[in-house]
Amino acid sequence: MNAEAHPNPPSPTVPLDDKLSEVAREERQRAIRALLQNPLLTADGPHGAEFGLVRRHADELRDWLAHQTNWTLQVTSELARLRKTPPDTTDCTRAARDLRTDAPFTRSRYVLLCLALAALERSERQTTLGRLAEAMLGFFAGDASLAACGLSFDLKSMDQRRDLVQVIRFLCDRRVLWRRQGDEDLFIRDEHSDVLYNVNRPVLTGMLCVRRGPSTVTPTGLAERLAAIVEEPMPDTEEGQNRQIRIHLMRLLLDDPLLYYSSLEPRERAYLDRQRGIMLRQISDFTGLVPEVRAEGIAMLDPCGDLSDLALPEEGTEGHLILLMIELLTNRLREREQESVGFSELCMHTANWIAEYKQHWRKDVTAPGAERALAEAAIGRLEALGLIRRVPDGVQPLPALGRYALAEDAEQDTIEEPTLL
Repeated sequence: MNAEAHPNPPSPTVPLDDKLSEVAREERQRAIRALLQNPLLTADGPHGAEFGLVRRHADELRDWLAHQTNWTLQVTSELARLRKTPPDTTDCTRAARDLRTDAPFTRSRYVLLCLALAALERSERQTTLGRLAEAMLGFFAGDASLAACGLSFDLKSMDQRRDLVQVIRFLCDRRVLWRRQGDEDLFIRDEHSDVLYNVNRPVLTGMLCVRRGPSTVTPTGLAERLAAIVEEPMPDTEEGQNRQIRIHLMRLLLDDPLLYYSSLEPRERAYLDRQRGIMLRQISDFTGLVPEVRAEGIAMLDPCGDLSDLALPEEGTEGHLILLMIELLTNRLREREQESVGFSELCMHTANWIAEYKQHWRKDVTAPGAERALAEAAIGRLEALGLIRRVPDGVQPLPALGRYALAEDAEQDTIEEPTLL
C-alpha cells in the first residue's frame, strides 16, 4: 500500500496493558482522595462508588498509607475506615460542620457527640432520640466534672435540643444511625416528639480513631491525654527519627492546606530539602495532587477541586466579605510584610463594608454586633485554609493569601486555577 491510498495513516495504538494500568491508577487516585476527605466510607453511604474502589484497591492503598504516613486502613464488606492521626492534634481550625447550616461544631456539641457515642455503645440494635437524650441526661447528672467545666444539658432548652439534633444528624450522615421513623425538626420544636433509629454497630465501632483506648490513659491534662491516645512509639535510632520526620512531613502535605517552611524544626527542614523531590512525586502519582513549590513553602493543589473539606465561598454575603478582607490583608502584606492587623480594625472595616453593601447582602448583617460575628467567621475560614495566622493582637497575613488577591488589571481574562488542598 502507498501513502495515497491512506492519506491519514492510523496512529499507533496504545497497548492494552498500558490502558489498564492507567485506569487502575485513576481508580486508586479516586479511592485515596475519597478516604482523605471522608475517612469513614460505607457501602450504602453517599460515596458508595468510591467505597467500591477502595475495596478493589485495598491492598495497595493499605501498603502505601502504612509506609508513607503510618496510617492504618480497615476495609470490610460494610465500611472502609482510614485511621489517620492529624499532624497537629492542637489544630482547632477545621471543626466538624453541620451539613445543613455549615455551622462548625461548638465545644458543647463535641461533648454531646462523645456522650451520644457512649450511649449508643450501651443501646440495643434500635433506639430512639428520646432514649438517647435520657441517657445523656444521666451522664450529666452522674459526672460532676461536666458541670465543673461549665457544661450542662437541658431538654427544656430549644437551643440544646437543636445541638443534640445536629449531633444526631452528623451520626446519620456517617451511617452510624439509620432513621426509620420520625423527624428531628419536630423534636426541636417539642421535646416529646421522638425518632426511631437503627444502630449500625460496625460503623459505630469504627468511629473511634486512637492508638490507645482513652480509658487506659493515666494523664489528666487535655494536651497530655491527646498525646497519649495517639502516641506512636518509634525506635530511638537515627533511622527511627528519620522515619518519624518523614511521616510527619507526609501527613502535613496530605492533610494541611499549606506547608510553610517557617513552621518546621531545623531537622525537619533539612530532611525536606533532601527528600522533597521524591516525596512530592510519590504524593502526586498516588493522589493526583499537583505540588506548587514557592520560596515560603509548598502547596498541594487539587486540579479536580473535590478534595478540600473547606473552601472559600464563591457567592453570597460571606463570599463577598472574604474577598474584601483578602484584598485588605494582601495590601497590608505588600506594604508591611511582618505587620499584623488588629481584630478591632477588621471589625471596623467590616462595619464599613456592611454600610456600603447592605442592599446586596443578607438582611441580618445590619443587626447590632453583626460585624464582629461576620469578621470572626471570615477570619476563621482564612485561618483554616492557612492564609492567615492568629497572633495576640490580631491576625498575621501569610504569603499564600496573595493567590486570591485581585489582579492588577481588572480587565484581563481570569484563569481558573486548581484549589488549595
